Amino acid sequence: MPIHNSDIADILNHTADLLEIQGENPFRIRAYRNAARTIQNLSKSVAELISENGDLTKYSGIGKDLAGKIEEIVKSGSFRLLDDLKKNIPEGLSQLIDVSGLGAKRVAKIYKELKISGLDQLKKAVDSGKIRDLEGFGKKTEQNIKEELERLGKEQTKRTKIATAGQIAAPLVKYLKRAKGIKDITVAGSYRRRKETVRDLDILVTCNRCSNIMDHFTDYEDVQKVISKGKTRSSVLLRSDFQVDVRVVQQVSYGAAMVYFTGSKEHNIAIRKIGIKKKYKLNEYGVFKGKKRVAGKTESEVYKKINLPYIEPELRENRGEIKAAQNNRLPKLVERDDIKGDLHTHSSYTDGRNTIEQMARAAKKMGYQYIAISDHSQHVTVAGGLKPKDVRKQIKEIDKINDTLKGFIILKGIEVDILEDGRLDLPDDLLKQLHVRICSIHYKFNLSKQKQTERIIRAMDNPCFNILAHPTGRLINERYPYDVDMEKIVKAAKEKGCLLELNAHPDRLDLNDIHCKMAKEIGVKVVVNTDAHQTDHLNYMRFGIGQARRGWLEAEDVANTKSAKQLMKLFKRK
Repeated sequence: MPIHNSDIADILNHTADLLEIQGENPFRIRAYRNAARTIQNLSKSVAELISENGDLTKYSGIGKDLAGKIEEIVKSGSFRLLDDLKKNIPEGLSQLIDVSGLGAKRVAKIYKELKISGLDQLKKAVDSGKIRDLEGFGKKTEQNIKEELERLGKEQTKRTKIATAGQIAAPLVKYLKRAKGIKDITVAGSYRRRKETVRDLDILVTCNRCSNIMDHFTDYEDVQKVISKGKTRSSVLLRSDFQVDVRVVQQVSYGAAMVYFTGSKEHNIAIRKIGIKKKYKLNEYGVFKGKKRVAGKTESEVYKKINLPYIEPELRENRGEIKAAQNNRLPKLVERDDIKGDLHTHSSYTDGRNTIEQMARAAKKMGYQYIAISDHSQHVTVAGGLKPKDVRKQIKEIDKINDTLKGFIILKGIEVDILEDGRLDLPDDLLKQLHVRICSIHYKFNLSKQKQTERIIRAMDNPCFNILAHPTGRLINERYPYDVDMEKIVKAAKEKGCLLELNAHPDRLDLNDIHCKMAKEIGVKVVVNTDAHQTDHLNYMRFGIGQARRGWLEAEDVANTKSAKQLMKLFKRK
């Protein structure tokens, strides 16, 4: 039975949650969380590693004991320890942990003192004012819980992060390709448009008439339930409750089906209207003049028939791409190969997993010309943020390593905290010794929109400020962006000569696509960074590029498509 990295990480995190509710040893709890984080971020399938007799203990946070437990999860699809914990803890407590702002410790307190073990009971306690009376809670926490419960109540089917969807799609597509008579296979839908989250997967297939594709698909080991099965379309629910549809289309209709099922709905409606004006009918089977199919084999053929150039999937949101196409002004979107370096990475000096040299050599192997090591500054104590003396020590080490590298340079950087009053977390005389200063917010997320915006703009006044990191602070499906006026911030960045980061970590993808396009239109350069905490994370660049393309960014709009020398000119503030 296939099991994905995200499944293993979920099991380990759930185990850690239940251990914390039971008041277990914090070191044991942290071990499970660290292992979960490591597995979630691995680019290779853990199941494949185990089938190849790979050594899991070489990965950070995984010792011999945990490696054995992970192997148990992979081989059996379950975890005996978690099953035992579930027997002793009410099932509803797991739902409480998902309420943002609670966490296992607070859930344990609510359960022990108020006997609350489910969302309905929690809502009643909030409405009656009981939560505020618990030690360590108060009126503000109670209000936050109330707002979160209201949000959860309105939320429809939870969408899956693009990286997790990719972990599901890759082995499934590989499996489907082994079916008899397969010709073409493509994952369409919002996944192909590189949206930050997807609801399901739409897979299009062309094949010979003798193909056994539908039997092969529904026999996939990860299938929990077959929703429907037919000759041209089947739908299944995977064990993760993730829906996948496979559709068989004729070769002559493949391009039209790709356009139709890639979407978006709004884009498709717009191009169908253009077709109607030209006396054509567009659908998933092709472009028709009366009953005669006049196009449909390729996507380019479909667009050409209505006098449009090919429009990249990431742009298909009906946000101006059709008018741009009609005026021959579609952007030449940035590509991964345009990127010359990564400016936001962490090392073992703070909460990174690898040394400076290991990070640098991994980046060089990817074909980069440079990497910036930008560890946390002193305010982020939970990550072991660097004090001034630590920064000076790191500067010297980087100089020594640079002497050993050819055709590659490590830039000296820092991820420096923006304090509540807008000051930066390290003295200017030290910041001036660095090549790049990435400035970010890690606390006081709940300031008013005006105060949060003023905080960031005040920080931009400092000539040491180069890049605003993960500008809205969101964590997808976990934490809302803080309340901030992005248009004011982008205009301030333009005025003061600052850049904005598009953080490529799939939990963030911050800037979002709307703000990327805003930055482009206002004339502010964007830097696509991975926020890598280990060498594997450097591969997150592909997610950032997908988001940048959704935001209409071209190579010229992205600062780290430039050489290190050109970057230094960009960073010079007036």
